[in-house]
Amino acid sequence: MMAMSGMPQTETPAIVACTISRDVQNFDLLIEDMETALGEAWGDLGFTEALAFFAQAEAEPLQFVALAIDSADEGDLPLMGEIITQAKARGIKVILIAEDVTPAALHTLLRQGADEFVPYPLPEQELQAAIERLQEPEPVAAANPHQLQTGNQREGAVVVCHGLAGGSGSTTMAVNLAWELAALSEQEEPSVCLLDFDLQSGSVSTYLDLPRREAVMEMLSETESMDEELFGQALQPFQEKLQVLTAPSEMVPLDLLSPDDIARVIEMARSHFDFVVIDMPHTLVQWSETVLSTAHVYFALIELDMRSAQNALRMKRALQSEDLPFEKLRFALNRAPKFTDLTGKSRVKRMAESLSISIDLQLPDGGKQVLQSCDHGLPLAVSAAKNPLRKEIAKLAASLHELGRSEAEAA
Repeated sequence: MMAMSGMPQTETPAIVACTISRDVQNFDLLIEDMETALGEAWGDLGFTEALAFFAQAEAEPLQFVALAIDSADEGDLPLMGEIITQAKARGIKVILIAEDVTPAALHTLLRQGADEFVPYPLPEQELQAAIERLQEPEPVAAANPHQLQTGNQREGAVVVCHGLAGGSGSTTMAVNLAWELAALSEQEEPSVCLLDFDLQSGSVSTYLDLPRREAVMEMLSETESMDEELFGQALQPFQEKLQVLTAPSEMVPLDLLSPDDIARVIEMARSHFDFVVIDMPHTLVQWSETVLSTAHVYFALIELDMRSAQNALRMKRALQSEDLPFEKLRFALNRAPKFTDLTGKSRVKRMAESLSISIDLQLPDGGKQVLQSCDHGLPLAVSAAKNPLRKEIAKLAASLHELGRSEAEAA
């Protein structure tokens, strides 16, 4: 018989990615998304098969693997970690896909070197977005990363901003207070570090137009072995006056970090800066007590509305029920009524009395200039120096600096 040489010859596409799981059928959405992103250029491996496959020549074209795990796999964490380690050793990127996995297990695997984390069920287009991020060229390291002096023994003051309701302005206050502290005068510029501890939706990077870098998560995942170099690499300078630790590039669970992790980061920052300003998530987490006990000043931001009143009452009850230092809280009323608004002033007084709290700070409404400043990634002092909110925060910064200097002289 004659060979049918006229028939088109189809070539099997090179395998550039693999899913690795106990049973990929448990992750049907992952199968669909892999087919959408890669067509037939991907394969599937079991956990033990993956380690053997990495050593074969067929693994050389692999660009990434998607390691899919659920709660049933937590007993095999050492094997999962070995898969990540072996993949990274061969230059293969790792996307960690997890369903119902404890934060401790997730933390362990991220520390092993997974490049991306995506929760399962997969959010729309999230796998494709993660693949695209992996394909981006590695950013060029800064020529002069922030250098921290080894063995520095400062004892910086810790100032915390915690919004008790969404939109109450804690990030705006943290960013602008940190900037005002860092730029008090040309002759006297305290060193200031701004820490964004809102790990999921922190906006400090947006308000200062700074990129979110992988170095942040790397540092937070290795606090036990963290030194000045690792911490300094995670910081970013803003206009050479302010050092900033942004939130991680990926949305991670708030309880991914332990109280000890947070304590180490704060202590490292305190030992190298005169002021450490912290922006907190709205949610109380297991390390909230750590921040509260460390804080020299803890601003709880509220507004003149029912939700703020209710949340302030809940916060008060939560702290007092656990015998935590509620008295450390300094309630700051954002968008406070003007001096001439007698009705508004009366409402503020009634609110404080009904909650049995003292409203120690009243911040004026900065208007549209505040939103514009945040969108442009600039402090109010730079974009709208005469803004009434900026002026009040500048006064607060000056008083905090004077208080810190007085305490230092007394010591």
